Amino acid sequence: MMLSNKSLKNLLSLFVILLTINSAAYCQSSLLQNIYGRNIQSLNGRWNYIIDPYEMGYYDYRHMPFDQSPSGKGGFYDDRKQKDKGELIEYNFDLSPNMKVPGDWNSQSQRLELYEGTIWLRQKFNAAPQSDKKYFLYFGAVNYEAHVYLNGKKLGMHKGGFTPFQFDVTGKLNKGENFVVVKADNKRFPDEIPTVNTDWWNYGGITRDVLLAEVPATHIADYKIQLAKNSLTRIEGFIQLEGAQKLQSVTINIPEAGIKQTVTTDISGRAAISIPVKKMTYWTPEAPKLYSVEITGATDKITDRIGFRTIETRGQDILLNGKSIFLRGISMHDENPLIPGRLRGQGDMRMMLQWAKEMSCNYVRLAHYPHSEEMVRLADEMGLLVWAEVPVYWTISWQNAETYNNAEKQLSDLMIRDKNRSSVIVWSVGNETPLSDPRLLFMSKLVAKARSLDDTRLVAAALEIHREGNSVIVNDPLGEKLDLVSFNEYAGWYWSNTKDMLNYKFNIKYDKPVVITEFGADALAGYHADDETRWSEEYQELLYKNQFKMLTAIGGLRGMTPWILVDFRSPRRQHPYFQDFWNRKGLISETGKKKKAFYTLKSFYDEMQTKYK
Repeated sequence: MMLSNKSLKNLLSLFVILLTINSAAYCQSSLLQNIYGRNIQSLNGRWNYIIDPYEMGYYDYRHMPFDQSPSGKGGFYDDRKQKDKGELIEYNFDLSPNMKVPGDWNSQSQRLELYEGTIWLRQKFNAAPQSDKKYFLYFGAVNYEAHVYLNGKKLGMHKGGFTPFQFDVTGKLNKGENFVVVKADNKRFPDEIPTVNTDWWNYGGITRDVLLAEVPATHIADYKIQLAKNSLTRIEGFIQLEGAQKLQSVTINIPEAGIKQTVTTDISGRAAISIPVKKMTYWTPEAPKLYSVEITGATDKITDRIGFRTIETRGQDILLNGKSIFLRGISMHDENPLIPGRLRGQGDMRMMLQWAKEMSCNYVRLAHYPHSEEMVRLADEMGLLVWAEVPVYWTISWQNAETYNNAEKQLSDLMIRDKNRSSVIVWSVGNETPLSDPRLLFMSKLVAKARSLDDTRLVAAALEIHREGNSVIVNDPLGEKLDLVSFNEYAGWYWSNTKDMLNYKFNIKYDKPVVITEFGADALAGYHADDETRWSEEYQELLYKNQFKMLTAIGGLRGMTPWILVDFRSPRRQHPYFQDFWNRKGLISETGKKKKAFYTLKSFYDEMQTKYK
């Protein structure tokens, strides 16, 4: 069938419209550094919600997205739509139930416990925008795909359930009442990050803070102020301004350290900093010193609390501030075992980190995805080193370019957000990814990206291992590119048993520090039997004791993060008595009861603390 020139032009125009709308939907402004240091208005609270499993508010009856139609009309996002305009009316936010934000929907309604799909959420708020200010609508995290609308107009979309994003809403706010609507969709897909197969609960919704930030028209958008690579005598970094007045003098002041330097930004608003350090108390887990750092320009000022330390490897040693350290760690999920759902605030987070400290930990693995900025700031304050990770987990679509771009974006956003946090010493690019050439290329590119963004921290991943006879072989080729030999091993649980595991030896290809990122066994708290009975606290306790015997035989062992601090929910764990949708490898139960292995690990860590004093 031949098309006329007019028809071709109409099709081309429609294509351009769709492309423009679709591209705009992906546009977000660069993340503001230190969002909590800004003038912010919280939009947290009770949000009305509508469950939409068929996505009727997003697609018309021909399954065409409303916001990609030529008219751009329709959908749940604008609750001022009128019936006589022929648009969707079978909903009403005002009569709909509400849920807490931040918070996952799974734990707030019984019928949503296992729900995966779309829910629309709406919040009304008042604003008084000023003409000489800029405004950003900020989300700490929405799982997984979020489409955001302000006063009935689409701002854009974001993919990734654990990283922050924001939209510039300058000129889009009403004086007085406004409303924001979010289409949150937590469905799993093979080409996403993470993919369809995970071992944690797929909590949906707006799980972290929603904020409206006000900044000057020209403002301090980003900065890095950290000790230079392997140097205890120099601070390096940069300042980045955004706005019309990019040429400015900017002063960095750390009064308690006697440091003050003024730099001048260039036409792009950027200035490099390099400051000699004469006398400073360096950040350590034992003494987590944080300095008040003031950054002042002609149009903006911001204050942050920053610790200063170096981290490096030398042979098989990990050096913190030039001194060898053993990483006494534990893995943890972003989930409160005592109250269903994601960690809801600083009280929940402090409880989790305090449990780690009670076990004599100096280190935590925040698995298997970025945890909140508040959690990392608390680690700064409480003195816990951090392994920070992105959810490149198990089997990914290694040859899909968009999947890689998604992974790189999540890694970049994590690193941009937390680059000034002294607690973060490891950027992890993935966990237990199976060997193949496409996987090696994918992961190698992520490693290179991490190093391009930050050369002052270690880059790692939980590597793949295999067994031959009684040898555990660690020769994953990705290890060549990493700073640590880090891997998961479940001797005594998924292979071998608590007695025979002592016959295994490790054959490690790389002369680098070894950090065991996972080991463990399920134990139902309060279930007691002999130490050969699976699921008992005694079995878990003996497994830990024998793990220590097996692992300390590794000459380069410099740390571990056993799996896991507390029992956590997982649809994969279906044993009707011992699990019931819980992974029971925690050292603390869902009621807060410490299992016997908790004290076993603490005792081992007390010994290691004495050894590495």
